[in-house]
Amino acid sequence: MSQRRKRIGAVSYLNTKPLVSGLDMVNDRYELVFDLPSRLADRLASGELDVALIPSVEATLNPDYRIVSDACIGCRGPVWSVKLLSKVPPEQIRTLALDEGSRTSRALSRVILANKFHCQPALSNLSMEAEWRNSPTDAVLIIGDRAMNLDRGDFEHEWDLGEVWNKWTGLPFVFAMWVAREADQLDFLAELLSGARDHGLQQLDKLAAENHAAYGLSEQQCEDYLKNRLHFWLGADEKRALCLFFEYASGLSIVPQNTELEFHDCQTA
Repeated sequence: MSQRRKRIGAVSYLNTKPLVSGLDMVNDRYELVFDLPSRLADRLASGELDVALIPSVEATLNPDYRIVSDACIGCRGPVWSVKLLSKVPPEQIRTLALDEGSRTSRALSRVILANKFHCQPALSNLSMEAEWRNSPTDAVLIIGDRAMNLDRGDFEHEWDLGEVWNKWTGLPFVFAMWVAREADQLDFLAELLSGARDHGLQQLDKLAAENHAAYGLSEQQCEDYLKNRLHFWLGADEKRALCLFFEYASGLSIVPQNTELEFHDCQTA
């Protein structure tokens, strides 16, 4: 009896293009499917997917999860696509609307506000369809293409959360990782996903040329984002950053206490 194909879940965002451009849509050993980040996490948890590129906070919610690749989506400074905007100085933020598009970015904004600026505002959801400039809250978290080249409107203050985290901690930040739910064929998946990343990084000029218009960017802006704003290796510094982030997040009950991630042969360079 032939073994069924592995089901690999990813999102079709610009920042994932270097990780998935080297994967065929259909293969005799795996199938690549696309969905929203939160739905990918739910489908991985239910067993509908075997491995998925999910927000890093989601990797803490099941003790059987394994980080299966040294490929990730992270940054080592300004990331450009994760912004906190505020009408008041950070210490005075009392209400915050959080973009529903990324659970990790939501957690990061709360960690920074609570631990760096010592405030814990009342939270509300900001749908991906909502006009964030009309939000009555003191501050809003916005991510993705609408965080790029934005008009702040009434929001006087703007922070790139990748930059804030890096300057505050001296560490990179990891937004998403490849996570498997079962210890089966992990060597195959590790090689496949890391190899796809390596292939994608050789195609950044091509990816920028093919995708910039769809995201409202110039080709040069798209190249800068993919080449200089994002980091795609999960190394030793990234692992230290994850530990620190989860320590802060557990203090806010965002992730379980004493979170320990399981890594399958991920490089530590």
